[in-house]
Amino acid sequence: MLIRAKAPLRLSFAGGGTDIRTFFEQEGGCVLNATINRFAWGSLRPRQDKQIQIESVDFGFSLNLDTESEIVYDGKLDLVKAVIRNLGGQDSTGFDLFLHSDAPPGSGLGSSSTLMVSLVGLLKEFKSLPLTDYEISNLAYSIEREQLGIKGGMQDQYAATFGGFNFIEFFQDRVIVNPLRVRQDVINELEHNLLLCYTGTTRASDHIIDDQIRRYHRLEDDTLSGLRHQKQLAVEMKNTLLRGRLNEFGALLHAAWEYKKKMSPRISNARIDEMYDAAQREGALGGKITGAGGGGYMVFYCQFDRKHRVAELLSKMGGLPTGYAFEPYGLQTWKVDES
Repeated sequence: MLIRAKAPLRLSFAGGGTDIRTFFEQEGGCVLNATINRFAWGSLRPRQDKQIQIESVDFGFSLNLDTESEIVYDGKLDLVKAVIRNLGGQDSTGFDLFLHSDAPPGSGLGSSSTLMVSLVGLLKEFKSLPLTDYEISNLAYSIEREQLGIKGGMQDQYAATFGGFNFIEFFQDRVIVNPLRVRQDVINELEHNLLLCYTGTTRASDHIIDDQIRRYHRLEDDTLSGLRHQKQLAVEMKNTLLRGRLNEFGALLHAAWEYKKKMSPRISNARIDEMYDAAQREGALGGKITGAGGGGYMVFYCQFDRKHRVAELLSKMGGLPTGYAFEPYGLQTWKVDES
């Protein structure tokens, strides 16, 4: 019997940065995001020899563990080891894990956190654990951010678990996921006009987030303004989506990018600025980096008759425009009878 899992990656439109605990415990945070048809995939096959074999396609790395030996964090697939430890994977007869994501780490699409959600889903099914979507999201966050100390926010785990268009609110003691009933014609128009483009480079977000947190603690005006406006823009963009006012959505996407850059000077760089300015000259109404910054994917809202020209120009600059569709479902698990 095989257990499979998949969880969708996400596009973040506004509010990123306000989902970092340092900020939302003081002022509350909110984000607007939507999942797309790019996934983190996982497979688990039980075995009977007390061995755990892990293969990660993205890291090009395989690892063998013994269920009767202590799992040690040593920098080799520690995210996977942590999920196994937290969900009792060692208390079993062993299993094979195969992991793969449709986007590399550092893509800005939340791939690492989404993989965590897929892993939790696999072990949940394997151990028959009665976890709710909120519990899965929180556990994935706790393992990645608190136990392993990997810097980042909280939106990715909830987006991957719940799926669809969501307005997510973060408070000191709770998270509230508000699913948005965006009309299908609005979703179709977004898919038609939004352009997703890989910049050609990934990034490690830790130093960007550290810099943002330091600036917040120092009460720097630009950082405070950027974060507080992100919250406001997330609310305004949510309203434009629900009302189908997409040209306003595009303009607000531009505003979100301008305020995002205020949070830390490391969020953008010369290449990103050059690509963004070129896209605007060719007809993009707005756009932004989809993650912490420094590289990965950018998303642009274009007039329908200009999108192809923006894509052509970005391709000439070394970018990689790519197709996508919005994905309404979050984490999914299922079983396969190999016989």
